[in-house]
Amino acid sequence: MKVLVTGGSGYIGSHTVLTLLEAGHEVSVLDNLVNSSAESLRRVEELTGKSVTFHQVDLLDEAALNELFASEPVDAVIHFAGLKAVGESTQQPLRYYHNNVTGTINLLRAMDAHGVRTIVFSSSATVYGGQNPYPYIEKMEIGSDNPYGRTKEHIEDILSDLGAADARWRIALLRYFNPVGAHPSGRIGEDPLGIPNNLVPFIAQVAVGRREKLMVFGADYDTPDGTALRDYIHVMDLADGHVAALDYVASHLGVFRWNLGSGIGSSVLDVLHSFERAVGHELPYEITARRPGDLPAFWADPSAALADLGWSTTKTLDQMCEDHWRWQKNNPQGYQDA
Repeated sequence: MKVLVTGGSGYIGSHTVLTLLEAGHEVSVLDNLVNSSAESLRRVEELTGKSVTFHQVDLLDEAALNELFASEPVDAVIHFAGLKAVGESTQQPLRYYHNNVTGTINLLRAMDAHGVRTIVFSSSATVYGGQNPYPYIEKMEIGSDNPYGRTKEHIEDILSDLGAADARWRIALLRYFNPVGAHPSGRIGEDPLGIPNNLVPFIAQVAVGRREKLMVFGADYDTPDGTALRDYIHVMDLADGHVAALDYVASHLGVFRWNLGSGIGSSVLDVLHSFERAVGHELPYEITARRPGDLPAFWADPSAALADLGWSTTKTLDQMCEDHWRWQKNNPQGYQDA
């Protein structure tokens, strides 16, 4: 199958491109490189021995999108491209809605115009919001409480309406939880710009000496050790989930929703101590006040993905941290080291 991956040079995108190539698919990547590096794709080609066609295109550029689809045949799209920082989205909501929602509408219009009606969309557990009990299941009413999550929610609504209006579409909506880890080679991994927004890349930068210490926001939650619980998933398991969803929708018409998570809640301190085991020594941290809006706990019910796709996570938290540390240790400044 010829697959176009938007945002394919990013963290999850590059690992999914690698997995697609290893599964025998032909891959093109669309990315504007605002939050990523083309070096990731060079390394994917090195690891797989296969080539990737790259298009530096922004989804807001409708003319360039249509030129891309007109220039080469595409069977399906896996759609990662988008802005993704929750905190930033609260400060720049118009930018997030325009980039994520308008960009997706442009993509779908170009796909439809060129007869490409199979898409796997990278959604997020943030669509569940703070009102739902955990574990989260796909049949719950969604309602995110931040602009980033609402862009994902709106795109899910658009895709659901599209699937209802035109029975030719094959659509997978993947709501995944907290991706961490890296390819076991240590050649590709997470390389956030600026201060990391997520826990594990921040710990990794503390471990490699780029940050002084980890700030733990809140140790007075009603959880086993007082710190917040989240569902962590190895990025390679997540990539496998995208390929499994693509294979499924390739032979099933309609709109499908799946959680991709481990179904296990791990605390901030669980993750920190796991990373310390990978590094081989303790890491400095400080307990501080809770952050506004942080939930005490949530994790996935991944049973639907197992039943429909035959997919489940295979990597433990220790394996996630070992692989993430191998990447960071080998690339202290990320892809800038290249």
